[in-house]
Amino acid sequence: MDRGTVGSANRGRLQVEVRTEGRSEVVTPVGELDHHTADLLRDPLESAVGEGRSRLVVDCSRLDFCDSTGLNVLLGARLKAEAAGGGVHLAGMQPVVARVFEITGAEAVFTVHATLEEALAT
Repeated sequence: MDRGTVGSANRGRLQVEVRTEGRSEVVTPVGELDHHTADLLRDPLESAVGEGRSRLVVDCSRLDFCDSTGLNVLLGARLKAEAAGGGVHLAGMQPVVARVFEITGAEAVFTVHATLEEALAT
């Protein structure tokens, strides 16, 4: 089921596509995830967990940038999803985004997959 795209009040800097695929809620941020756009990702992640969809797959393949605020959104979603019996899987990270996770050590607390297909298959 496709839930559509959450728009951005920040001149299109971030859009978030949400759909259900099997037992996973697939959330695809497109653009730049930072202090100004973080709520655009936080809201659908929290809504999914609140509605009982606690296996979250974040398709990062179209995410161009992620700062510490964006990282904190993902870490918060991870805690909520795990408390509900699920988890957060990250897929298809671009090198610039993967570097943020590497530098901060956050890659160690997430399940990271090379592709969306791989994340959905596990």
